[in-house]
Amino acid sequence: MGLLEAIVEDGTNRVLDFSSSLSDDLKVDQSLAHNGVCLTVVQCGEGRHRVVAVKETMERTALGTLKPGVAVNLERCLRLGDRLDGHWVQGHVDDTGLCTNIQDEQGSWRFTFQYPVQHAALLVAKGSITVNGVSLTLVEVGLDAFTVAVIPYTFQHTTLGQLQEGQRVNLEFDLLGKYFLRQQSLLNTIPATR
Repeated sequence: MGLLEAIVEDGTNRVLDFSSSLSDDLKVDQSLAHNGVCLTVVQCGEGRHRVVAVKETMERTALGTLKPGVAVNLERCLRLGDRLDGHWVQGHVDDTGLCTNIQDEQGSWRFTFQYPVQHAALLVAKGSITVNGVSLTLVEVGLDAFTVAVIPYTFQHTTLGQLQEGQRVNLEFDLLGKYFLRQQSLLNTIPATR
């Protein structure tokens, strides 16, 4: 996790400064996911790094709800040849959702999120979803809401442990599901050739 230290408005852009244990290992031009949003590092050093979020990013994600002093999930890019744990996450946020319920199940937590109904075809029970950059398994899927179960390690080592009901989150749907749905859509709209 990292801590948002400062926000500066620059036209329609938002310049964000973070401190983290990763910051000193970063280089300018590297991509780093912040609550699931892939942003390019433009400055780094002394335990801090800076990124710039453009208008499109601010409109599509929940980054605009962040205030200085809040923690965010950070994840570096996968290196070629590394083990792939979880599912493919690009850091390309598809939409935002709303945390509507958190239940302490005495050993795990069950989170319920509301999401825009136009994405319903991209979610399946036991499939994957990314919430604020955290790869999770879907437990239950409804037309406009889903639940995930969170283990203690994830609860303690990500911002999910600080999440509150009514808070907006970034959602990235499963990459394979998005490609499959796109293919099906194209097959239904392109005339067959002989």
